[in-house]
Amino acid sequence: MHLLSAVLLGLAVPWLLHGFLPTGRPVRWAPVPRLVAVVLRDIVVSNIAVARLVLGPASRPRPGWVVVPLTLQDPTAIALLASIITTTPGTVSCTVDEAQHRILVHALDCADPVQMAHDIQQRYEAPLRAIFEGHGAHAPSPGARP
Repeated sequence: MHLLSAVLLGLAVPWLLHGFLPTGRPVRWAPVPRLVAVVLRDIVVSNIAVARLVLGPASRPRPGWVVVPLTLQDPTAIALLASIITTTPGTVSCTVDEAQHRILVHALDCADPVQMAHDIQQRYEAPLRAIFEGHGAHAPSPGARP
């Protein structure tokens, strides 16, 4: 029943909102399935990591702020990137800084902010560039390291 509801909402919402969305720019659909697979895998892996971190008796989270410089130009792609970051457990995109063209991310556990920013750029931003801006980047394989 939930799957049927999800499919119906997935079809109805874009149809209802299409008049409010910008038009005229082509969207490349080929990279979408790989990006979806990467995001879904990262959500599952992150859920397990956060559960271990929160429930582990000896765990010591290292919260931190991560600045992710943006190469994306498309506002829809930037909004999707912020949504993907927030959907992945353990991270939340706090600010999309349009003036400095970056996203500020809070991470529950971050030993290396530079590496985390790089991972976000490679795993999510590059495929979104391929989808919305036509650049040749491709999503990493779903089994690649987050």
